Amino acid sequence: MTVGAGNRMEWLLQRCHKEAVSNSAFRSLLLIFCMLLVLTVSIYPGLWSIGVQLYSAFTGSYVPGHHSVLLINSPNEQAAKDIGRAIMERRLAASINILSRTSTMYFWKGEIQDASEFLMVVKTKTSRTRHVIDYVRSVHPYANPEVLSFPVEDGSLAYMKWMDEAIPDD
Repeated sequence: MTVGAGNRMEWLLQRCHKEAVSNSAFRSLLLIFCMLLVLTVSIYPGLWSIGVQLYSAFTGSYVPGHHSVLLINSPNEQAAKDIGRAIMERRLAASINILSRTSTMYFWKGEIQDASEFLMVVKTKTSRTRHVIDYVRSVHPYANPEVLSFPVEDGSLAYMKWMDEAIPDD
């Protein structure tokens, strides 16, 4: 081998080593970034809850939309109680009211129906509404149960604090 070929070979090895180190550093940074992103997304609900509590404590005001009220219909009192108790046991709500026999009219299969139902008023954190809706749809006797969610815009701060304590963070 000549001296020039030896120098080229050494230069090529150094370049390959630099590229390997550079690629390794890039992969490490990419891995760290991805891990931070996953960690941030997974703890976001908890961070949001802490932020809301701190905001309320410092300002003495309520963050609109942190809590929601859901309306859920039921064909009879026993079904309403069973669904309501299961929601409470799963700690998906702070409180549920069951309003006795209401008169209901609705369209079903192209005709006006007239029935009596029981209405549940479910108070929960907005972050829990999807869990409540999914659970109700899985156990409700109706093929298409009424489940409507309304964000709470304002209310008693003491009651909202109690709700936060009653419903565990995600």
